[in-house]
Amino acid sequence: MTPLSTGDPESIGGYTLLGRLGSGGMGDVYLGVSASGRQVAVKLVRGSYAQEEEFRTRFRQEIAAARRVSGAFTAPVVDADPDADRPWMATLYVPGPTLAEVVEKDGPLSQRELRALGLGLTEALRDIHRAGLVHRDLKPGNVLMTGDGPRVIDFGISRASDNQSLTMTGRIIGTPPFMSPEQLDSPRDVTPASDVFSLGSLLVFAAVGSGPFDAGSPYTTGYQVMHEPPDLDGVPDALLGIVERCLDKDPAARAELADLHRMLQALPESDATAPPKAKESAKPRPRPTPWGAAGTSAAAATGTGKGRRARMLLAGLGTALAVTGLSIGVGFFVSGRDTTTASDATAATARARAASLPDGWRPWRTALRHDVPGVPLDYQSPGCVSEGNALFCGGTGFTAARIDAASGRTLWRSGTRPQGVQPIGVRGGLVYVYEDPDDTTRRLVALDAGTGHRRWQRDISKSENAVLYRSGLLTLSADHSWFVAYGPSGKELWRGRSLDEYCTPSAPGGVPYALCSAGTEPGQAPVDLMKLEPGSLTETATLPRKAEALGAVGGQPLFLAPRTAKDVYESGYERPYDALLRVDPETGQIRRIPLARPLTGVATLVDGVVYFVRADGSVTAVSADSGRQLWQKATDMESLSAPAVSATYKRVYFSNRFGRLLALDSRTGAEVWRTSALDDPGDKAQNTPPRVLLVKDAIVATAGDTAFSRSPDGPN
Repeated sequence: MTPLSTGDPESIGGYTLLGRLGSGGMGDVYLGVSASGRQVAVKLVRGSYAQEEEFRTRFRQEIAAARRVSGAFTAPVVDADPDADRPWMATLYVPGPTLAEVVEKDGPLSQRELRALGLGLTEALRDIHRAGLVHRDLKPGNVLMTGDGPRVIDFGISRASDNQSLTMTGRIIGTPPFMSPEQLDSPRDVTPASDVFSLGSLLVFAAVGSGPFDAGSPYTTGYQVMHEPPDLDGVPDALLGIVERCLDKDPAARAELADLHRMLQALPESDATAPPKAKESAKPRPRPTPWGAAGTSAAAATGTGKGRRARMLLAGLGTALAVTGLSIGVGFFVSGRDTTTASDATAATARARAASLPDGWRPWRTALRHDVPGVPLDYQSPGCVSEGNALFCGGTGFTAARIDAASGRTLWRSGTRPQGVQPIGVRGGLVYVYEDPDDTTRRLVALDAGTGHRRWQRDISKSENAVLYRSGLLTLSADHSWFVAYGPSGKELWRGRSLDEYCTPSAPGGVPYALCSAGTEPGQAPVDLMKLEPGSLTETATLPRKAEALGAVGGQPLFLAPRTAKDVYESGYERPYDALLRVDPETGQIRRIPLARPLTGVATLVDGVVYFVRADGSVTAVSADSGRQLWQKATDMESLSAPAVSATYKRVYFSNRFGRLLALDSRTGAEVWRTSALDDPGDKAQNTPPRVLLVKDAIVATAGDTAFSRSPDGPN
């Protein structure tokens, strides 16, 4: 324990704090004492994470999970407040070091100590599993060593059998050396058998001082967990059969906890046994350097040490992998196609040299906020658009601003109503935005891209958006009776009569169309695709209700076809789509392109590929031409934006509402890199959609009312 520092609170939830027990990436742990003198360990969440609703949800789950477990070998929760400004939880204080600290200080445990440890942990897991939980992070740092047996702590990523929806966005779900194969392969589907595998790895660590799958990088460790046999050299013979039963790759083949308890009870209680027999190793090598360690010890250099045998490494892996600590997604370990070779690294270097960035570019962050008086009209949909090197964003306190794409400096701002809205678009030196001077009027406004000065304005429909098409802007008139096209000068180019039904402008492939439906709201009736021309509105094709417009491929409008089951139309369901619909604009013929299986999520068409992005972070890429699935990736990063695709880097970029960035290989879906969340992205991050775009090759993203730019090479 260390003394409290200047920035530490003196009390939390009525508990007087005596000192700091430890710190981690998510928060701090303090020793506290109640008015009656009971000592507790108080976990206090960091302020930055307290702003994340996803993290609060996780913390509530941790509290609920820990409260469901009661037993001699766990630390019970005595108090908590997940809704405080900084959430906190108090558990009974258990004095004692962690297993990791004990092994680091005193070396591997004796056989008597191993027996006691194994028995205590199997009883703790029994209590955890009886409560309907899987711990999912059983590791040496989560086991406290006390005089009357071990204590299992930290239920932060445990999962209840009746709560399968929560994911750990942007953070690794577990610790690779102590994770099970199925936890790496399908983290949402783990069973209690996963904890048994982790128990086996932990017992090996306690017996020999290192885990059975330790390696120099988390990627290699994960590969070995999934595909390589465990390294059990140095494990006492009496314990060997037990850990082998735990470390079977097949969850169904692993021992039950009751069987393990009986096997551990049968171990000798005395340490007066023969030493373990070292097994032969065809190619012995030194123990791997710990992750992030620099240099090589003398023992490693000479090949001496504890005789841990070598394991197979992926060919060409070495330094070609660019893995940032533990902030990788667990899906990164799953597929062989996700590997990065030296040739890939060479190609990446060549791409980096070919990258085009705005002159003088450097990473930046800027607040899209400008305090102004008055009641705001907030569309809650901020974002940016670009043309060449020019970047234009909406934000809080203004309608549009020009941001220097190289430095993030604000060059000009315009308007105050509405706020929090992405500009319609930019073309030919003009930025097109909305203006709502009162509650009944909406205008299309053209601003000079260089100065922000107003060039012209036109009243348009209050409810339907304006869209850019190849010759200008397509709008619906304020009284909804006409489709009106305006040129860059503000001149009316033509108009066409609207129908006496729900209609909205659309421009797939840059061609003006109307999407009309006999219902009063979208989705109530089949959708008519109408070709718009001066003075005329011609029906082209009829699409099923709730068909989703994506854009155009080869000049042909492309739509998603929803499944027609009744539950598709019930509120609260995530609508599945089972086909693409491609419309020939000349004949009106619709070509149905079946998908291999129904897909859900928000779909975006980019360069002939349809990307389906689900709320849980899974991304599926489908060919817009054939409907063939190109790849699928479970990223475990929630609330992803629509994708931005780089032809230079062959990557697909995403952001999420907390400012994390994710880069996937556009050809395979392999994760290339990801970043951490922004520190304090603002109070609007939770309720506004994230966005990402490219200015040349520089990545620009928005989270709440914060915009930021990062290099396409990822975090350094």
